[in-house]
Formats: sequence, C-alpha cells, structure tokens
Amino acid sequence: MVIAQPTRQPKPPEFPGLEDRLLVIYDGYCGFCNRSIRWFIQRDKNDRLRFTPSESPLVAALLARFNFGALSPNTLLVVLHPGLPDERLLVRTTGIVAMLRELPRPWPTISVLLRIVPRPLRDLVYRFVARIRYRIWGKYASCPLPTPAERRHFL
Repeated sequence: MVIAQPTRQPKPPEFPGLEDRLLVIYDGYCGFCNRSIRWFIQRDKNDRLRFTPSESPLVAALLARFNFGALSPNTLLVVLHPGLPDERLLVRTTGIVAMLRELPRPWPTISVLLRIVPRPLRDLVYRFVARIRYRIWGKYASCPLPTPAERRHFL
C-alpha cells in the first residue's frame, strides 16, 4: 500500500538569481571595498560572482546562521551555495582566493600562488589593510549605487 505524501511547495530561493555563483558580502561604505568589487566585476567574464553589501537586509539572516553578524562589516565574506545543505562561509583571504579562482586566466593561477602563502600570514596583511582602509580610500556616507551595466552583478 502506498500512502500519498503531501506535496510541498519548493522553498523560494533566499537569493534569487544566484544559482551556483559565489555570493560576495562586502562593506558597502568602504571606498577600497567598492573599488575592489568594481575591479572584480570588470574581470568576471564568466559571470560567476554576485555581490551584496553587508548592510543589506538580505545578509542579516545568512550571517546569523554562521554567528558572524558583528564582524561582517570589517571582513570580506564569500558564501558558497547559500541556503543549501553544503553552504560554506569563506572569510578574508580565503574568500579572495575563491573569487580569483572564478575569474578567467591568469587569475586562477594567481589564486593557486596565493594559497601557497600560509593563511595566517595572508590574513595578517588583510587585517592590516582592513584597519587602514578608511584612512586611505575613504568612507562613503551611504552605499554607492551600481551603474546600470554593473547592476546585474548585485543582489
């Protein structure tokens, strides 16, 4: 005897339009972060990256799952497979290495070379830049809006 299972509606995706792309969470007020994101967008010829500022309401629940809320504005975060069982959070230079791996050549090779450097050493340089970024590159009063050409890269 077969008992019919109730049909369940699939849960709508948390981040529509993300599919199998990397979700990059960055400090939207940081001048250096915004310039870096634009650098990645210009080189993302395979359309593998999506970006959202850490101040976005979409991000709060995601960060809460990782108990990472208070640190997020000071750290670049890359989320692999958000909302799926194999969801992973990559922090600081590990996230940058993952982003470089998604770009066309020569950037995947550079990501391999960066991985040779021990993570604590990479992250030490990252933390130093993060500490001085506002003094050098400034801080926006509000998150800058992407240009029409860049808009598709943002959630």
